[in-house]
Formats: sequence, structure tokens, C-alpha cells
Amino acid sequence: MNDRTVPLIRCEDVKKRFGHKRVLRDVSFTVSAGEVLSLVGANGSGKTTLLRIVSGLDRPDEGEVWLGPVPLSSAAVGIRRYVGVVAHTPLLYDRLTGWENLGFYARLFDLVAPQKRIEHLLRTLDLWRWRDEAVRTYSRGMSQRLAIARALLHDPPVVILDEPDTGLDGDSIELLIEVVAQLRLRGRAILTTTHNLELADRWGDRVFELRSGHLHQLACPDRSTY
Repeated sequence: MNDRTVPLIRCEDVKKRFGHKRVLRDVSFTVSAGEVLSLVGANGSGKTTLLRIVSGLDRPDEGEVWLGPVPLSSAAVGIRRYVGVVAHTPLLYDRLTGWENLGFYARLFDLVAPQKRIEHLLRTLDLWRWRDEAVRTYSRGMSQRLAIARALLHDPPVVILDEPDTGLDGDSIELLIEVVAQLRLRGRAILTTTHNLELADRWGDRVFELRSGHLHQLACPDRSTY
């Protein structure tokens, strides 16, 4: 049984500004093992900035973020292996096939005999039949699903999804919801953003709106209706 008292992400009093604009003001939250925290907010509200800070790609002006017991301010670069990130850009190589892309990232993560893991992800995300096709021939939704596979390849305990539903059709969104549900069951901590409040409600244990630099918790989702 997942221990939801264990925070795999802890964000305390994070502040960030760009010039005179304060983007994040004293942002604090935790995400425990087996929990999904959904963030919604208008464009420019700071969602992506916050996710970049949590994933170690940017630093706050003040405050601290912990991944497990490790504070990011003093963590080595290797802490990034603790996290899988789906960003606005898919970070894929267009001239490589889907299989080759995942094989390349498997080598970066020093995965031993990754073939079964790659096959599992390609099948799970309904990309197996296109595994030998160049990514430049993929649709936007297919590229997004491959980016999700890339983020999950090294089976990280923390998963950060920045608007992962972008470019996905209804069937692919349902597939993504199932993937998130399986990650919850396996004790992963998931931090995600979306513009779709209904989707945030469906997969989030807690839903927050980022507004004027502050987090505001929205009503808890009623999972009995799903």
C-alpha cells in the first residue's frame, strides 16, 4: 500500500520574478507517493516556471524544493534521474524512429537491456506499429505520446507533466488518464498542469489554481462519478 504521508516533492515558500513581475509568491505544497497534484491557471500565470523549478531546470529566487530528502539547491546534476519530465517541446529527434529515440535516451540513462521497457512503453502508448517510422512523420499527438514514453523510460519516482494533453485526441487523452492512474497505483508522485479543468479534476487528488503568483486549492474531485 502506498504511503501517502511520504512527500516525494516538497516546495516551500518559493518565489520567482522576471524583472519587475512577480511570477511566484510564497508557493508551498507537497506531493506524496501515489498522489497526483493538478495545476490549472491562465497562460502566463507561472505554471511552467513552477514546473521548471521543481524539475531542477530553473532556480527560485527564494525558497526551496526537495525531491525526496534532497534539497535541489545543493543537489548534484544526477538528481534529474529522479524525475521524468514532459515539457512543451517533446525533446525528440525527428530523423530517428520512435524506437531509436527511446534507445538513445535509454543509453543516456545507462539502462541495461532496455528493449523490454521500450517495447512496453510503445505498446502502452499505442505507438508500437509506428516504432520503425521516423518521428518527423508522426502526428502532433503521436509525438506527444512518444514524449511521455521518453519521460517514463527510466521509471522515475517523480513525474512532471506540463500540459501533456496538448495535441491529443479524445482516445489518446483516455489513454493518458489510464497511464496516470497506473503511475498512481505504483506509488509515483505526479505534478501536472492543464488548461482543462475537467481533466485536472479527473486525474488529480488535489487541484490548485495558480493565480497572481499564489496557489488556491479548488474543490476536491469526487471520484465516485468516474
